[in-house]
Amino acid sequence: MMRRVHIAGLTMDPASNTPIVLLKTEDEEKVVPIWIGLLEATSIASALQKISYERPMTHDLFKNFIEENHTVIERIEVCDLRDNTFFARIHFVSEDRRFDMDARPSDAIALALRFDAPIFIHEEVIERSRVREADVEVADTSEEGKKWADYLENLSAEDFGKYKV
Repeated sequence: MMRRVHIAGLTMDPASNTPIVLLKTEDEEKVVPIWIGLLEATSIASALQKISYERPMTHDLFKNFIEENHTVIERIEVCDLRDNTFFARIHFVSEDRRFDMDARPSDAIALALRFDAPIFIHEEVIERSRVREADVEVADTSEEGKKWADYLENLSAEDFGKYKV
């Protein structure tokens, strides 16, 4: 089963200084964080904020190419999670055929935003992306480290939307 999601926000992982895109299910029950590259985060942020540049950025250039070939993006799907790597598919529709391509979720999301295409995530990917207590190890056992661990443990899905990039 697939669940439609929207972008709840962009944030930075303080430990690795890596951007994270937060996908939230439409019913707002679940949030899936996906670590992405800085360039892709910039592309997603510029599309969300409707910023246009004098010269096309990579995702804008690809959008122009797709449209020049009379094709649109119908939807994207975050369809798999293997070895902590998310996988996505971009579904295209042209005048005479439908096809899909493998993509990094960050690129797929950046393009979906430019086409106002819906974003979906497979239910099994949502379940596999959940952090389980057994997967978490507290490396800093100092008093300050314990405070941060408590703070992070008590974060809710709503807290992620507070921090926008």
